[in-house]
Amino acid sequence: MARIRILSYLGFLALAGITACGGATSAGADGATPGGAAPGGATPGGAASPSAVPPTPTDAATPAETPSETAKPEPTGPPPFTAEIQKVTRADLPKSWRPGCPVPPARLRMIVMSHWGFDDKVHTGRLVVHEDVADEVVSIFKKLYAQRYPIRRMEPVDKYDGDDYRSIDADNTSAFNCRPATGSGNWSKHAYGKAIDLNPRENPWVNADGSNSHRNADAYVTRPLKKPGVINPGDRVVKTFAAEGWEWGGYWSGAKDYQHFSKGGG
Repeated sequence: MARIRILSYLGFLALAGITACGGATSAGADGATPGGAAPGGATPGGAASPSAVPPTPTDAATPAETPSETAKPEPTGPPPFTAEIQKVTRADLPKSWRPGCPVPPARLRMIVMSHWGFDDKVHTGRLVVHEDVADEVVSIFKKLYAQRYPIRRMEPVDKYDGDDYRSIDADNTSAFNCRPATGSGNWSKHAYGKAIDLNPRENPWVNADGSNSHRNADAYVTRPLKKPGVINPGDRVVKTFAAEGWEWGGYWSGAKDYQHFSKGGG
């Protein structure tokens, strides 16, 4: 019995010695863990311990944001062309219409529309025409606007007491005026609202002998002539009117009416 106790005691001492030589639970000088664990926290079999995961940096520097370029303002273009076709009453035509005219006021229309001026600015003008041609007149002047063709002024001749001479002398672009054709007893196309006089100073009536009735138009009697507002044979103004079936008085034989456009001629 004593022998058995001695052997048990010796076995206990041997086990204690083994633990002291290499079985400590804290890391040794070489950083190894019990059971031969790899340095850095790896467990046997290659599995990584939680302490082996590198910490995620929370204060890592983020790239500086590149400031966006300041948006440059788009260049402002000209205002769009506008036109409004309005009905006309007798009160709108106090001087240009009278009983006996070939067209009643109810068949006429007032077009209020944009046009370029000689000052390179946009203005609003008014033109009285026959209802049958109102839409195509708007189409014509919309194209002239796109061409930046300048117009001195555009007002009903009533502002000049229905006096054609005064309207022309003021370089006023107009249409309806109940009057006979120049040098004739027949109604002018203006009396029907189907003729337009465009920039009459720059485009005067010129007699067959080269004379004209307005001294402020003396510098504009010859063609071709390259000046603002002047209409020349075959130019884009003539073509714009011709596309809608309007004829130009500059093509007449004998006297020339450079300002005059009429629907179907005359």
